Amino acid sequence: MSGDTHERSLASRLRLAVVRLNRRLRAQRTGQSITLTQVSALSTLHKCGALTPGQLAAKEGVQPPSMTRVIAALEELGYVERRPHPTDGRQAIVELSTTGFAYVQETISVREAWLDQQLAGLSGEEREVLSHAAEIIDRMAGN
Repeated sequence: MSGDTHERSLASRLRLAVVRLNRRLRAQRTGQSITLTQVSALSTLHKCGALTPGQLAAKEGVQPPSMTRVIAALEELGYVERRPHPTDGRQAIVELSTTGFAYVQETISVREAWLDQQLAGLSGEEREVLSHAAEIIDRMAGN
């Protein structure tokens, strides 16, 4: 098998493994029923802090009108708050509310508890390999 074929095979296997693991992690949800798009927006606000709707849309890779609808739904649920932009009266700033922050923390806890349970079933050597793989994947993702 040539190196190119092997690398494509690795790329394909890695992509599928990451997609499957992500799907399983996303399935570990708290009782509140919100969309994955809304969860993603909350997670971005948790990671990045307060943003304008346009900045949030750009980070999420969606069009601003779509993000406006997401923000409105999250605001209605009490998960985000809008406040005036400090320097641009045409803009607003969106940030997590106390309730939104608690939701993200709970979601993280539920998902990490599931992952901890899966990791507990692995050998020490397998966990060590995954520790190195996590560092490499993080580096590949540019974080």
